[in-house]
Amino acid sequence: MWWDDGMTEAILLVGGQGTRLRPLTISTPKPMLPVAGVPVTIHQIERARDAGVTRVVLGTSYRAEVFAERLGDGSDLGVEIAYAVEAQPLGTGGAIRNAADLLTCGPDDPVMVLNGDVLSGVDYRALLAGHVDWGAALTLHLTRVDDPTAYGLVPTGDDGQVLAFREKPQMPEEIVTDQVNAGCYVFTRSVIDEIPAGRPVSVERETFPALLDNGVLVRGVVDDAYWLDLGTPWDFVKGSADLVRGIAPWAGHRPAPYLLLDGAEVSDQAVIGHGTTVGRGVRVIGDAVIEGSVLMDGAVVEAGAAVIDSVIGERVRIGEGATVVGAVIGDDAVIGARNELRHGVRVWPGTQLGETSVRFSSDA
Repeated sequence: MWWDDGMTEAILLVGGQGTRLRPLTISTPKPMLPVAGVPVTIHQIERARDAGVTRVVLGTSYRAEVFAERLGDGSDLGVEIAYAVEAQPLGTGGAIRNAADLLTCGPDDPVMVLNGDVLSGVDYRALLAGHVDWGAALTLHLTRVDDPTAYGLVPTGDDGQVLAFREKPQMPEEIVTDQVNAGCYVFTRSVIDEIPAGRPVSVERETFPALLDNGVLVRGVVDDAYWLDLGTPWDFVKGSADLVRGIAPWAGHRPAPYLLLDGAEVSDQAVIGHGTTVGRGVRVIGDAVIEGSVLMDGAVVEAGAAVIDSVIGERVRIGEGATVVGAVIGDDAVIGARNELRHGVRVWPGTQLGETSVRFSSDA
């Protein structure tokens, strides 16, 4: 049994293309984007490891080689890593089933499954232990949200047993709970093996409802710990800032108003705060103001510029006196002096904007 041999396995789903995060994901898979200087995948692996997980199977697809190049066999992170590559997109359930071919545990053992684009403070160890104690087929982490209309709803009984899985509500009367699927599960291994192999499968629309129809125990654990889906650039920025400031859990990190990575050079006149991450080799010149943003490696922000709530890609140059608010700037772009980019502007990699261009846009 899993608690006797000390081996606990997890599947980490990292195959999505991250289209909502473009242009950041043109060359880098979403789960490998640096959040507070560290790829999301590494944040998740480290938290799983600290909860007792010793082996992780990464379910990859888009730019799969990037994961292996950065993470290797997992020894640097204190776990064993295996890679399951999808030849074609298989959906959430299909990806889990594909990754299961590389699991080594027995049919009655628990397997943790994590979505690759979520920051969460839920207690993984308690989820695993509770799953085994209850003898559940499936345990889901549920979180409460203010506006559940964008999510699938998961009502539970007083004992925590899941009563139904409801698609995104279309009418107010269809909102039967504020509890939603938080993208963290514990499966009994045999349940994963019953998912059809070799074809697309949605766990939300097919696997989970089928378990209820078959009368097996599906347990929901409602937890109000930190939780954030990093699906959009603005949530990406927020998640990074929350890690830096200690709002989101990060073992061993000392909360601070900003984070300077190795080789960053910041002028004494610059103003930096609100959880900003200043990447490796970044230069912030003169009286620039940087708040609540991510400056990736090698970027340059010149004097008098303001960068607020934005993501600045690698080797980007922000010109003197430019204003960038709520924007995403792709790698190697140049934003000329005195430009104003606001309200969800996205600048593609390598773009060069001349001086004093003014661009306003809504996020698309």
